[in-house]
Amino acid sequence: MEISGIISAIIIGIIIGVLGRLVVPGRQRIGILLTIVVGIIAALVGAAIANAFDVSDTNGIDWIEWLIQIGLAALGVAALDRSGGRSRGRARR
Repeated sequence: MEISGIISAIIIGIIIGVLGRLVVPGRQRIGILLTIVVGIIAALVGAAIANAFDVSDTNGIDWIEWLIQIGLAALGVAALDRSGGRSRGRARR
């Protein structure tokens, strides 16, 4: 993977992570770095799922792929928030 591919994966991961975080209601107690990591993973897995269903390469914007990626990011953010995220071991308020 080239450096431009890594940079674009990080940028897409930031966007997907933030959008996934916005979809989850309430306040999430995970940090921005963890959100970015969740976004990058969701972007990669979502692209693979969209490719498997043959909806990853359409004319114009790939809305279905984006929805899959944002949904996966929202699930990841919600799961990490429920598991405690970075506040693991501390009492919740």
